[in-house]
Amino acid sequence: MKVQTLSHSISLLFLLLSPSSAIPARRAEDSGSNPSLRGSKSLVGYSPSEKVGSTTTPDIKYSLLPGQTNDPKIGTWLDFTKVDNPQPIRGDTGGDDPGPRNYVYDKINSDKLAPPGTDHGQTINAQWPMGLSHNRLGIDNAGWARQENSVVMPAATEMAGVDMRLEPAGYRELHWHVASEWSLVLNGSCRIQAVNENGETFVDDLVAGDVWFFPPGVPHSIQALDDGVEFLLVFDDGDFNEDNTFLATEVFLHSPKEVLAKDLGVPIAAFDDIPDDELYIFKGTPAPKDLEKQNVTTSSGIVPRSESYSYHFSEQPAHEVAGGSVKIVDPLTFPVAKNFSAAIVTVHPGGMREIHWHPSSDEWTFFISGQGRATLFTAPDAATTFDYMAGDVGYFPQSNSHYIENTGEEDLVFLEVLQATQFTDIALGQWIASTPKQIISDTLKLSDSTLSKLKTEKQYVVAGSSSSD
Repeated sequence: MKVQTLSHSISLLFLLLSPSSAIPARRAEDSGSNPSLRGSKSLVGYSPSEKVGSTTTPDIKYSLLPGQTNDPKIGTWLDFTKVDNPQPIRGDTGGDDPGPRNYVYDKINSDKLAPPGTDHGQTINAQWPMGLSHNRLGIDNAGWARQENSVVMPAATEMAGVDMRLEPAGYRELHWHVASEWSLVLNGSCRIQAVNENGETFVDDLVAGDVWFFPPGVPHSIQALDDGVEFLLVFDDGDFNEDNTFLATEVFLHSPKEVLAKDLGVPIAAFDDIPDDELYIFKGTPAPKDLEKQNVTTSSGIVPRSESYSYHFSEQPAHEVAGGSVKIVDPLTFPVAKNFSAAIVTVHPGGMREIHWHPSSDEWTFFISGQGRATLFTAPDAATTFDYMAGDVGYFPQSNSHYIENTGEEDLVFLEVLQATQFTDIALGQWIASTPKQIISDTLKLSDSTLSKLKTEKQYVVAGSSSSD
């Protein structure tokens, strides 16, 4: 019986493999104009009737940029925005790509499509475009907010950021956070107000380039003045979520009215018109021109100047260097922001924020204007190059070296934020130049001529130069 069954199975197998007896591609009931959802079982595996190889050959038309044919380790930046069909090719590495792919993304991220030959392995993702963050829209066209945190940049564990816009008279509702809040005004102007745990009050007007800081738990509000305002918020917690803010409306909505009346010494009816939902971002009465009209004080007085929540960074002159400028604000000049140190860096076209690293903090970077690229190097041998545009966030872990090069035709301006009591870095150039020449020569095989050109002082931003310099 077993032999007969085996014989029958072999016969059936030969029948199935015979071209003349092949199962039709569709059953009779599927012979209409609309094919069935599923194909025939005869499509599984080898079919002697199938032709080997593709029946069509992609016609890929492209041209390479001059720098694309160089030694990959030279790593010239490639301007793919001027190329119709950019390709993942550098020198003798890579190959053409017929698609499908996102051509727009490839054009603005050339170092992802055709990375320098010095890139290796995998680092963290050190780039997040705020343009990909979900935008939370305020009511009555009062503004908007979009955030970056560990949800979108998992490795950015120490800091998170929010880009927020308030239209004229628009409010960021009265609120407080568990995290510390550091802010840079990007454009426009606003009035900030706060009351601390001692009952001391604070109010000030800020313009583009100014900075504020509110410690955890200190309730505050922000209102845009006549020209509206956009500002960047940085929090000392990578998991920070702007949606989890403690709002004044929510406190009132979730406290029994009888308790509120007892607490504030007013009738219960006083709360008949409180909002039935949070406001978050909304429009209100324009702030009076005279700041003093909103300078409410208690018996405790105002916040002492030495503990002021604002710093008029816009009035600080920039320190000029060969390739641009730098200006720093940290607890040495803004004491209340005890662990926030920051620098605004301007890099002229062709220039570069020198290769450096921060020995005591991660670096959270926001690109304000222009375009650039950076290579993140992580020990022992991982390196990734990223392209940045205005509105992007960069993140460079503690002691991981990196540079930021201006790849555009206008100034590149960006903000570096550290969780540190003082803004410090270690520059590769200064380290090499300040080490005995014998050690450098033995280690890196640099010539005496090269060693004589190295500078023992930090450059911060180096000017652009040709490869022959």
